[in-house]
Amino acid sequence: MQTLRGADIVARTLEALGVTRIFTLSGNHIMPVFDALLETGIALVHTRHEAACVHMADAWGRLTGEVGVALVTGGQGHTNGAAALTTALAAESPVLLLSGHAGLSELGRGAFQELAQADIARPMTKAAWTAGSVAALAPDLARAVRIAREGRPGPVHLSLPIDLLETAVPAASVRIPDRAAAAIQLAEPAPDLVADLLAALDGAERPLVACGPALCDASGRAAMAALAETLGLPVVGMESPRGINDPALGAFAEILARADLLVLLGKPLDFTLRFGAAPALAPDCRFAIVDPDPTLLARAPAERLAVAGLADPRPVLATLTARGGPRRRDAWHAEARAALAHRPAGWADLRGKDGNLHPVELCRAVDAFLEHHRDGTLICDGGEIGQWPQALVGAGRRLINGVSGTIGASIPFAIAAALERPGAPVVAVLGDGTFGFHMAEFDTAVRYGIPFIAVVGNDARWNAEHQIQLRSYGSERTRHCDLLPTRYDAVVQALGGFGALVTGAADLPAALEAAHASGLPACINVMIASVPAPMIRRAG
Repeated sequence: MQTLRGADIVARTLEALGVTRIFTLSGNHIMPVFDALLETGIALVHTRHEAACVHMADAWGRLTGEVGVALVTGGQGHTNGAAALTTALAAESPVLLLSGHAGLSELGRGAFQELAQADIARPMTKAAWTAGSVAALAPDLARAVRIAREGRPGPVHLSLPIDLLETAVPAASVRIPDRAAAAIQLAEPAPDLVADLLAALDGAERPLVACGPALCDASGRAAMAALAETLGLPVVGMESPRGINDPALGAFAEILARADLLVLLGKPLDFTLRFGAAPALAPDCRFAIVDPDPTLLARAPAERLAVAGLADPRPVLATLTARGGPRRRDAWHAEARAALAHRPAGWADLRGKDGNLHPVELCRAVDAFLEHHRDGTLICDGGEIGQWPQALVGAGRRLINGVSGTIGASIPFAIAAALERPGAPVVAVLGDGTFGFHMAEFDTAVRYGIPFIAVVGNDARWNAEHQIQLRSYGSERTRHCDLLPTRYDAVVQALGGFGALVTGAADLPAALEAAHASGLPACINVMIASVPAPMIRRAG
């Protein structure tokens, strides 16, 4: 009689659900799955840290819209990986974290690495649970994949007890689900909701539409641009922890403060919008909120709520664009476009000194490189340095660390982005503090032959915290945030990659081209001046 182990069921189900790649780090509890995956066409990327697995799955989910899958072992393997779920949750990224788990038959008896893993993951996920039987493995996986993508996307966790993975059952008793089992249902907007939105927009003089992180992918941005042109009003995507002061949005704060209607499409009313309070928004600015999550509809003050409804934001964007509006706001739209595009003229004259580049000089070179390589991807990470390229570097697509503001994801992000679009350059701009989180993943990239370019802004300190010390406590109390001016380029060379040290702005363009031409994972270590992140304000 032919049998299947629980691990075989897991592997075959993932393949049937369309998973083509898994980011993983091995460990005792998941070795049966490693073995079972040999019988599938699923590719593994075997990393050096569990958090890197989740960050890679996060990037994969954001770039493809598929569920990014991370597979880690139980115990501390799980806790290491779970830490990265915070970034994915805030970014609304569809991720599935599969963790090995102590055997069900041993729970409560001091099992190896026994932890309440689902409880640990639950605050950082849309859902988290532990499989309870071999029969439940396939439907649990289909349910997890569906939840990760449905409604507001986000991470899901499923723990896989090792005794279930090792148990064999008759193959005839197993039904492997197909993709239909994990199909999502889009919540289309009701006709009355669309009519109410259009009426609210028609009645406002200075309406503004803000969309959430899940819409900040390539297709979402295209849909936002189409709506802006159709209705003749500003439509912005918000995915930064800097919120209204996101440097990628120029002088957005000034436009927001003048709006008389703020339409939130899948965008939570939260700290990034200063909770809707004055002076960030005018006291009489009304809200229209459309979201798949009913708990978010109640965040706006009832007396200022013009429209509220449950729906997925993508079909709302499409429906509003198709319907059009009776009254355009071309002058207001032009004013908003100018504000969003504004960058201080004085930035053109910023220069570093004493062998340290100003971040603007670094960004000019990266921008020119990506202008030459239009299929490239920009990744931004880090406290202060990560904000400059968001303001100054154009790219066909980009990934940032996201609303959580958590740093450290850029190297794993770059690896996933390079895998998703082979042959196209990936440039990650990150700080020296950030580099330390996952520098060992250069070993992963070398082993798998995955080229990307990490441009490290090295100011030998944790600069974001240093700037807080300067602002809050004064220069005489700036302590404990210093780092060494480490040769990170030499570290990468030692791991088998390309490395270059840059201390002059004139040398950076050639270093970028040499790194790209090398075909290797690359680190360009750029010594930069320690300056605060950009804060864009228009004079007057």
